[in-house]
Amino acid sequence: MKKGDCPIDTFINFVKGKRKATIILHLIQGTKRYNELVKLLPDISDRMLSKNLKELEEDGLVIRKVYPEVPPKVEYSLTDLGKEIHPILKAMFLGGRMFEKLME
Repeated sequence: MKKGDCPIDTFINFVKGKRKATIILHLIQGTKRYNELVKLLPDISDRMLSKNLKELEEDGLVIRKVYPEVPPKVEYSLTDLGKEIHPILKAMFLGGRMFEKLME
């Protein structure tokens, strides 16, 4: 991940992407299987969801646990770092709602 010119830019570099922040907000509610995330995010393609989950895992925000079963069972949960940024994302969510009201 690229360090930004400002700490805010660095933070945004970690969570930007098609629905990464939303994925984190869903995972704060608890561990989810891949298909659960698909249902929670119907406007994102399988390819993009997989890519974002992989990037979040590489960035140390998400844990991917694979169970040796047939069919394969994969669960996603937040790391301590992923949990730690929840208040920031929640504030961004509320800020987005504030701006949406201004746009009405």
